Amino acid sequence: MDEIKSGLTEIVCDVLVIGGGTAGPMAAYKAKRHSPGARVVLLEKANVKRSGAIAMGMDGLNNAVVPSYATPEQYTKEITIANDGICDQAPVYNYASRCFDVIQELDRFGIKFQKNENGDFDVKKVHHLGSYVLPMPNGDTVKKALYRQLRREKVLISNRYMATRLLTGRDGQIAGAIAVNTRSAEFLVLRAKTVILCAGAAGRLGLPQSGYLWGTYENATNSGDGYAMAYHAGAALANLECYQINPLIKDYNGPACAYVAGPFGAYTTNSEGNRFIECDYWSGQMMQEFYNELQSGKGPVFLKLNHLHSDTIGKIEAILHQVERPSRGRFHDNRGTNYRERMIEMHISEIGFCSGHSASGVYVDEFARTTVSGLYAAGDMASVPHNYMLGAFTNGAVAGEHAAEVAANTDLADYDAADVVREQQRVLAPTRRDDGIPPNQLEYKTRRFVNDYLQPPKVTAKMKLGQARFAEIRDDMESAMAVRDAHELMRSLEVASIVDCAEMAAFASLFRTESRWGLYHHRVEYPEKNDDDWFCHSILRKRDGRMTAEKRPVAPYIVPIDESERSAYDRQRIRQHA
Repeated sequence: MDEIKSGLTEIVCDVLVIGGGTAGPMAAYKAKRHSPGARVVLLEKANVKRSGAIAMGMDGLNNAVVPSYATPEQYTKEITIANDGICDQAPVYNYASRCFDVIQELDRFGIKFQKNENGDFDVKKVHHLGSYVLPMPNGDTVKKALYRQLRREKVLISNRYMATRLLTGRDGQIAGAIAVNTRSAEFLVLRAKTVILCAGAAGRLGLPQSGYLWGTYENATNSGDGYAMAYHAGAALANLECYQINPLIKDYNGPACAYVAGPFGAYTTNSEGNRFIECDYWSGQMMQEFYNELQSGKGPVFLKLNHLHSDTIGKIEAILHQVERPSRGRFHDNRGTNYRERMIEMHISEIGFCSGHSASGVYVDEFARTTVSGLYAAGDMASVPHNYMLGAFTNGAVAGEHAAEVAANTDLADYDAADVVREQQRVLAPTRRDDGIPPNQLEYKTRRFVNDYLQPPKVTAKMKLGQARFAEIRDDMESAMAVRDAHELMRSLEVASIVDCAEMAAFASLFRTESRWGLYHHRVEYPEKNDDDWFCHSILRKRDGRMTAEKRPVAPYIVPIDESERSAYDRQRIRQHA
C-alpha cells in the first residue's frame, strides 16, 4: 500500500499543462517550441508514456481535412450541421485550417498514415456529407512518438501528480494549480503564468451495463477532473446537456468502429439484415435512429461484415484487433464470434461528457482560451464539437503556442495561501477517518444513479430526483468517505469529480427545455426542437458558490449554411420504397 505522507512543495513555471494524453503533450511540445527559454511543465496523474485515451494507440483519424478531399469551409459546414447548428464556427474553422499541417508533422514524427499508390493520403468517406477518415497502419506508435518529442524539447514532466484545484489571483487571473502525489499524497503547488487543461473526457460518468467501473466506452482514467477543476475556478462550460452516447459492441463496451469497417463495405443493420441508416458517422441524430431501431421489433442492431470477402475481413481485423483495444479480438474469440460467419451485436454506451464525440465541454474560443484569463482548454474537455484525436493534437498545438506567447508578457499572479490550506483539508479529509465508506462504493452508487435518472430519453421528474440523490451522495462523500492509502486517495478525488459532473449534467439538462442533438438531449416533455428560444449555447458556471446557467448566442457563422442544408443530418434513415 502507498503510504500517506505529509509535505508541500512549490515550483514556478511559465506554462503549466495538465493532462498527458493527446492534447497535453502536443500543447507542452508547441509551447516549448514557441518559447525555447520558457519553463514548461506537463503534469500527469499516471505516466505520460502510456496515459490518456490513446495509451494503446489509435486506428485512424476521424476528421482529417486533407486538400483535394475537403476544404476548411466544407468541414466547418459539416460539423455545424451535424451539431444542430449550435456551433461557434471560429474554433472549428481554425482547426480545419491547421489540422493538415499537424498531420504532416505527426507523419514526420514517425506516426504513419495510410497512403494510396500515388503516395497521397488515402482518405475514406464515412461522414454524411464529406470525406475525412484517414487510417493509421501503425497507430500503436503514437504515444512513443509523442514522448520522444517531449524529451527532445526538454519539457519538464511530473508524473504521478494529480491536479485537484486551479489557483486564481485576486483579479481572477489564473495563478497555477494544486496537485497531490498519487503514490505518497504529498502536495505540490505549481505557480504558472498560464495553464492549459487537457484532462480528457468525463468517461466514468454513466455505468456500463456490466456494472464494472473500469469497463467504460471512454478511457477509464478520464473521470471528469478537468471539467470539475474548470467549474470550481469559475470557467464557463458549454452545452453539458449534449451527452456523449456512442454505438458499441454489446458486452465488450468498446467501439464497434463502423467508421473503420465502413470504407471496406461494412455497415450497421437491424436483426433482419437491412440497413436502416445511410451514415455511420456519429451524431446525435444517428444515435436517435439507432435507439429507435433497438426499441422497435427489428432490434437488436448489428455491425454486418459477413457479406465481405475473407481477405477484406482480415484487413479489418488487423486494424481493429491490434490497435487501440487489442482485447477486442480476444473478446470475440471467447464468444465465438467470427466476422465471416456472424454479425456483431451492438448496443448503446453509457453517457459521458466528451467534445470529441459530441459538443459538451469547457467553453473556448479559436485560441483555446476559456473565460478565465490565462486558462486554456484543449482536447476532449474543450467545447470544439466532434474534434476527436486530431482535434486534440491541433487544438493542443493552438493552446500551447498562444499560452506561451501570453506567458512571455505576463507576470505571475499572486494567490491566497489560505486556498492551499483549504484544499489540503478537503483532499486529506478521507485519510483522517478510521472507518467509513470506500470510494469505489460511492462511485458505483453515483454512476448507477446517473443511469437511473439521467440516461436519455430524459424525464424531468427523474432528473430532479437524481439531483436529490446526488446531493445525498455528496453529503456521504464529504462526511463519511474513508481511504487507506494514497492510491485510494486518488480514487476519492476522482469520485468528487464524477459527482460534480453528474450534478452538472442534471442541471444543464433541466435548463434546456427542448430536444436537440437527437438522442443526446431527448427530453420527453419537450420533444421538439425550439430554435426560437434555444438556438444558443447553454452556459453553466459557478457563481458565489452556486451552480448557475445562462444562454449565450451562437456566434455569427463564418461559413453560411443554406436553409435546405440545415436538416441534412435529420434525413439519415433509409426509407423503404415500393
